[in-house]
Amino acid sequence: MTYATLQGLTDRYGQDLIVMLTDRSDPPAGTVDADAVTRALLDTDGVIDGYLRARYVTPLPEVPPQITDIALSIAVYKLHRYSPEAKIKDDYEGAIRALREIAAGTIVLTAATTEPTPSGGTGARITDRERPLSAENLKGFI
Repeated sequence: MTYATLQGLTDRYGQDLIVMLTDRSDPPAGTVDADAVTRALLDTDGVIDGYLRARYVTPLPEVPPQITDIALSIAVYKLHRYSPEAKIKDDYEGAIRALREIAAGTIVLTAATTEPTPSGGTGARITDRERPLSAENLKGFI
């Protein structure tokens, strides 16, 4: 399961743009290249999972709306072979910024069940043993 879909890309950016970005045949076929979209979506999932892995169990079992929005912005950016227009680039940079904030805990995903349970440990271990010198056995010396 990917965080975004071809249908989501088409709904947000329009069929014409997706065809223009994916139809790389010569002469152009005028259709969406599903393989190119699948590659971009899988790359997008890898980027998202890479950022979220520190705070959440990936892949996310339930896709929050924030992640779908981020995934669409990254995927359409990845579909560009050449420099994208400013809006696409700004959306991509905003998506990466949002992923950094999610990883840092500044932004919390709406699907709260995806956070891993804390172990409660800090990594420091203390062994409590009987003290060889105590107030009772040092009577007369103090």
